[in-house]
Amino acid sequence: MLSVSNLSVQFGKRILFDEVNVTFAQGNCYGIIGANGAGKSTFLKILSGQLDPTSGHVHLEPGKRMSILEQNHNAYDEFPVLETVVMGNKPLFKIKKEIDALYADYTDENAEKIGELQVKFEEMNGWNADSDAAAMLSNLGIPEDLHYTNMADLDSKLKVRVLLAQALFGNPDVLIMDEPTNDLDYDTINWLENFLANYDNTVIVVSHDRHFLDAVCTTIADIDFGKINLFSGNYTFWYESSQLAARQRAQQNKKAEEKAKELNEFIQRFSANVAKSKQATSRKKMLDKLKIEDIKPSSRRYPAIIFDREREAGDQILNVEKLSATSDDGILLFKDVNINLAKGDKVAILSKDSRATTAFYDIVAGKAKPDNGKFQWGVTTTQSYLPADNSNFFQNDMNLVDWLRQWAKTEEEREEVYIRGFLGKMLFSGEEALKKSTVLSGGEKVRCMLSRMMMLRANVLMLDEPTNHLDLESITAFNNSLKNFKGTILLTTHDHEFVNTVANRIIELTPNGCIDRYLTFDDYMSDKSIKEQREKMYSVTA
Repeated sequence: MLSVSNLSVQFGKRILFDEVNVTFAQGNCYGIIGANGAGKSTFLKILSGQLDPTSGHVHLEPGKRMSILEQNHNAYDEFPVLETVVMGNKPLFKIKKEIDALYADYTDENAEKIGELQVKFEEMNGWNADSDAAAMLSNLGIPEDLHYTNMADLDSKLKVRVLLAQALFGNPDVLIMDEPTNDLDYDTINWLENFLANYDNTVIVVSHDRHFLDAVCTTIADIDFGKINLFSGNYTFWYESSQLAARQRAQQNKKAEEKAKELNEFIQRFSANVAKSKQATSRKKMLDKLKIEDIKPSSRRYPAIIFDREREAGDQILNVEKLSATSDDGILLFKDVNINLAKGDKVAILSKDSRATTAFYDIVAGKAKPDNGKFQWGVTTTQSYLPADNSNFFQNDMNLVDWLRQWAKTEEEREEVYIRGFLGKMLFSGEEALKKSTVLSGGEKVRCMLSRMMMLRANVLMLDEPTNHLDLESITAFNNSLKNFKGTILLTTHDHEFVNTVANRIIELTPNGCIDRYLTFDDYMSDKSIKEQREKMYSVTA
């Protein structure tokens, strides 16, 4: 279907890929993973023809069509929404425009040409193109009254959904997507997961959403040491198998028979839990053939994220009474919110409007005033807040050692050796610790913010979209640290795995009060009575 032969990519002296050979087969979904800077997005651009390799070539089987999820959200601003989707099938759209042009200048001479084009158009199911595109838009939450609106008039989150529909439209033979879940809500992501899990053609995807990779991938393509290695199974299987390989490599004295037994038990456990019926049979066969030498430890570096508490909080954590807030443009975000947090609560704060969750955090963090209501923290609590927008923390042109020193509490913590050690655990080693705080990438800024939170040793953590900009390694380490944290957590994230494995309580903010349940995220979202309540809470005007 799609193959890469002897592919090499070099930028200056840096070799990104070295003689890569890989084939992507029909019916499989490949999750491309790799550390930040490994070349995931570059590889997708090479596959799609947007970037030329230094050497080697990409071969797509003749007659097959490739579709790419558009990253430029403003590329189709001058076109109507429905037409933008149909443009995803370029051969079909080209014929459609030719027919329209010939009809606009109709003569007896071009009548025969119109007839020939219409035959091709019918063979491509062109007469159903608009209705198929409309159905896909509706599935992705784009209401019918927006289908003939120009793309320029949509907000950014709706544009993302239209461009996703464009990529999926017309059943492409090869579908390439870079971070397709960005800016999608849980319901839309769930729809996309189900769509791709039952997709018969080839899918190649880069994503930092582990739940998404687990739900759709039959194969993981790992970029490491300038090569790409394929591993049967989803992301969790790859992660745990690489960890198993690392442990076994460290256990030099362990007998081969014991290692083989450990591997077989590991494979059997995953074989019993393969996801999605369509994938199960083929994946089971792949797992049964897996040998000990097939799994290799990864070169990935995981930050050491450990949240300690300076003191344990008492029973009174946070009491919120009749809290209300509106946006800057006068939209009611939430009202009459009453919450009493208990010791041990790890709460997912949800809302269909991200401004509502951010406003809530800003209020209880003392950064903003509510319209109405009040809140009170327990006297034994200390809070640490990771805002969605951390730009205010990186205005001063200081190096990372001096930046982190601002939150040191003791003379020992102010020592450069101590701070460098701290930064080293967060992957800022050597000269990287002297980087200026104003030139950091998004992921580096979040790792700095996490370092700050660890230095504060608070017993209440407030986290507003904390996984934004982080790579899979940092997300995994962060996720594990929160599962082990003994204090209280308030958390908002679009990372399904993150929220489902951390939160034991769900609080959803709406313009008509809040829904409060002691449930996991999956149980909350699948409860029919809660779904009905959510629809009422959002649909009733305040």
